[in-house]
Amino acid sequence: MMHKKLVVLAVGGNSLITDPLHRSVPDQFASCMETCSKIVKLLEKGYRVVITHGNGPQVGFMLRRAELAAHELHRVPLDSCGADTQGALGYAMQRALYNCTEDWAQRVDVATVVTQVLVDADDPAFENPAKPIGSFMDAEKAAERVEKDGWVVLEDAGRGFRRVVPSPRPNKIVELDAIRLLLEGGYVVVAVGGGGIPVVERPDGGLDGVEAVIDKDHASSLLARKLNADILLISTSVEKACLHFGTPEEQAIDTMTVSEARQYIREGHFKPGSMLPKVEAMIEFVEAGGGQAALTDPANLVPGLAGETGTRIVPDPVTE
Repeated sequence: MMHKKLVVLAVGGNSLITDPLHRSVPDQFASCMETCSKIVKLLEKGYRVVITHGNGPQVGFMLRRAELAAHELHRVPLDSCGADTQGALGYAMQRALYNCTEDWAQRVDVATVVTQVLVDADDPAFENPAKPIGSFMDAEKAAERVEKDGWVVLEDAGRGFRRVVPSPRPNKIVELDAIRLLLEGGYVVVAVGGGGIPVVERPDGGLDGVEAVIDKDHASSLLARKLNADILLISTSVEKACLHFGTPEEQAIDTMTVSEARQYIREGHFKPGSMLPKVEAMIEFVEAGGGQAALTDPANLVPGLAGETGTRIVPDPVTE
């Protein structure tokens, strides 16, 4: 198994929710089946695969349920929400991949690792919460949350107020050795869901969960680097990244060097919370000596991996 190329495939959490009318668990599983039918094609070509995924919408649903049931049930900490959704979405991936390989002589073995990711307690992100989570609130409800629960809230594009939490950088994947062992055993591994459960180290060496959200693309890049993956492939809602996105001057990008990607970032072509972390994650992987880094939409995973479509980031040319 070890001679086969290893792909870390980052699947967006929103890819499991096609539209606002199809958000139920069966709807999400149907979307998961569609995505996994493309992942199976990677397995058929002999790639080893680690799947990571987003969980933003699913955590949002869980938090909303907790709000509605607050008069009767206990609240669920954000780190536990991350753990719950890792398990639920991992289960969906496991079942979908099992069902998608029913015609194979031997079904693929899939395992989900509920993954903790160590962050720095002194990360500046803890002083500047900026990641929106949960449902929208009016000004009165937002003020109540600030007073009673100590939340940080921000107004969100004229749509109301939302809670914001820190988004620290991932430093270490706690269950990395377990992921490696499963890969060596021939498993497809689902790991680092939602960027991983953020934990900090106590003075005694123990771990505490924290109320934060790790960007899943940065966590996927870290995992790919630590596993010495050959390819980091990010599945997103568009076939290619673009310059001047959403304007008449929109221009799709086939390939960009690390320096070009950094220049485009400085020029503001990639939006925070959307394309920016994906491009940053790809840069991190390539700069660390990784192999290929690419992004495309779920329908184009196979041709994207082959360089036939999607956007790729490559190292800068070597100058003498």
